[in-house]
Amino acid sequence: MCGIVGYIGHREAYPIIIEGLKRLEYRGYDSAGIALFDGTDLKISKTKGKVSDLEERSEKEITKNGSLGIGHTRWATHGVPNDVNSHPHASNSGELAIIHNGIIENYDALKKELISRGYTFQSDTDTEVLINLIEDVKKNENVKLGKAVQIALNQVIGAYAIAVFDKTKPGEVVIARLGSPLAVGIGEDEFFIASDASPFLEYTKNAIYLEDEEMAIIRLGKGIKVRKIKDDSLVVPYVQELQMNLEQIEKGGYEHFMLKEIHEQPRAIRDTYRGRLLRDEAIIKMAGVEDNMKKFLNANRIIIVACGTSWHAGLVAEYIFEEFSRIPVEVEYASEFRYRNPVITDNDVVIAISQSGETADTLAAIKLAKSKGAFVFGVCNVVGSSIARETHAGAYTHAGPEIGVASTKAFTTQITVLTLIALRLARAKGTMSSSTFRMYLQELELIPQKVEQLLKVDEHVKDIARQYLLSTNCLYLGRGYNFPVALEGALKLKEISYIHAEGYPAAEMKHGPIALIDDRMPVIVIATSKGHYEKVVSNIQEIKSRKGKIIAVVTEGDTAVKEIADHVIEIPDCEEAFSPLLTTIPLQLLSYHIAVMRNCNVDQPRNLAKSVTVE
Repeated sequence: MCGIVGYIGHREAYPIIIEGLKRLEYRGYDSAGIALFDGTDLKISKTKGKVSDLEERSEKEITKNGSLGIGHTRWATHGVPNDVNSHPHASNSGELAIIHNGIIENYDALKKELISRGYTFQSDTDTEVLINLIEDVKKNENVKLGKAVQIALNQVIGAYAIAVFDKTKPGEVVIARLGSPLAVGIGEDEFFIASDASPFLEYTKNAIYLEDEEMAIIRLGKGIKVRKIKDDSLVVPYVQELQMNLEQIEKGGYEHFMLKEIHEQPRAIRDTYRGRLLRDEAIIKMAGVEDNMKKFLNANRIIIVACGTSWHAGLVAEYIFEEFSRIPVEVEYASEFRYRNPVITDNDVVIAISQSGETADTLAAIKLAKSKGAFVFGVCNVVGSSIARETHAGAYTHAGPEIGVASTKAFTTQITVLTLIALRLARAKGTMSSSTFRMYLQELELIPQKVEQLLKVDEHVKDIARQYLLSTNCLYLGRGYNFPVALEGALKLKEISYIHAEGYPAAEMKHGPIALIDDRMPVIVIATSKGHYEKVVSNIQEIKSRKGKIIAVVTEGDTAVKEIADHVIEIPDCEEAFSPLLTTIPLQLLSYHIAVMRNCNVDQPRNLAKSVTVE
């Protein structure tokens, strides 16, 4: 949530910042703003609404020249979305300006203390409190900006990624992070600051990612100096070369990022198992697993912690791990796990899943698990992210950048990674025969091809969507491996179309949800030919007898469900354990088309953020 962009160098800052903010729109936001310094004046323009609204307002309010600037997209926490609460915020003197992602939990006490010292506040935000605290320290302690930021941050409780500058020192920007990501792009005597690397990809491939509780002072002509906030010790920054390219964060001819990312899944799944799944040699190579094999083999249980779509991927993995490798698995909401005093031992393996690698609740769960002695393995998509750094070991998905707020390819690539781990452990434990292992490798390698084939149902799904776009409620049912897919399908519909939807195990329908079914209720049922097919057919008949509208996802060649369903979407035949990688595709497409037909903002649904970096 929230997006930060900053520039200091020899170019005009305004176009860099505006274009950078547009690239960060995927993170979710409700207001936007920019601050520029032209060598004489500090110019701020901000507004409730989109970056396009900020552009219009800036045209009227400010001159746009200046080679130092910061910009922000805000997702409201303290104070409603409006012009005044939007970032950047200036200090009382007007000399300092700040942008901030995160939450200052003790802002109220700090605000009361500052008011007692004569400070006034225009907004309801915790961020305005922080910039005035920095100003107060700077004046009373008679220190430079960098030291003032450090002293102030040692007084605050919460999470933050900030960029601050002082118009009396126009060649300098101070940045810091705790719990929220912050990257610095390094060019030729120019620096780019952003929540992630996407805003500066065309300018430089060299980047530094600040670690938690680090700050950096960026000075033109003097470079960047990184220090620990707590003890002021110097840190040697690691400059990494970015692998991402500009094409990956553009729509590539698709109407929306979400549709592009749905269609990228064959490539994303291949990239995720490439170099790991070696079918001819009948082996799986994953360094993070091999190097810690004893931890996995000696584990009393695996605990999976995640949020949202990643939690659903964890539920699929629970079935796969227990079936293949016979290790007990528990799947926990990260947000609940950390607050319920869980029983964790040093014989537990905790797998933390997050697309962004920055999910605050999941990070907190990781720290809790580590404090109890558990071995923590991370699964995430973003190289260098906080979860990648905080865990003992891990594996990246190779989905490529996911810009749409509603995850699609993250889900299928997370399942792919977790399946590879489960298969490798099954062979190491001897719970799967060599011939069965080879069969699964061959079948998994065929999944991208089957997804490509399945994507051809797009127009058919679109026709179905047209008939249900005015629905107000929807039920998703699945059993076994496909129960989590039902949950994920319902989540997608809720997220982007704003239609109320619920996912249930199909057998649980008669224990309550069946009361909701009438001739206006669409019910999406996953009824693949393997597993619990006959039981699911019985559930469908129960729905039909109550006049519910049935949209069934079935295996090619199905006849029984076709006779009773109102609509049928066929998927290629596959092993039951891998069916979630296929059954989720039509559900993603259905949600997408319904949302588009309802004129919803598919890539940036209301109230949602791509990377939830606060609890």
